[in-house]
Amino acid sequence: MRFFAFLAIPVLALLLLAAHLAHAGWMPMAALAVLLTGLLAVPRPWAARTLQVVLAIAAVEWVRTTFSLAQLRAQHDQPYLRLVAILGAVTLLTALAAAVVQHPTLRAHFRLPGKASS
Repeated sequence: MRFFAFLAIPVLALLLLAAHLAHAGWMPMAALAVLLTGLLAVPRPWAARTLQVVLAIAAVEWVRTTFSLAQLRAQHDQPYLRLVAILGAVTLLTALAAAVVQHPTLRAHFRLPGKASS
């Protein structure tokens, strides 16, 4: 059960990324983000590293989006703190999703070298 709880974090992060990309009109990239959830079923180190790189890039994209939208709202004298809080939480979730692959449970699943346990 714990294994699936750890997998839920990157799945959620990738689905949020897909929604963000779809909203921006980047449908092929949104589809790719959804398809990348399939890498969670591939028990190989390259799959883990691919997910980590994509999620790290996604976290940077969330930071960029947060600053862009907050700046836009501030320029129009609109409230922006709630936006920053929500997108900040999404950024942290995405960064956590990249880091959770290092947990011993997922290290064992992906057959990553180093200390791992199931």
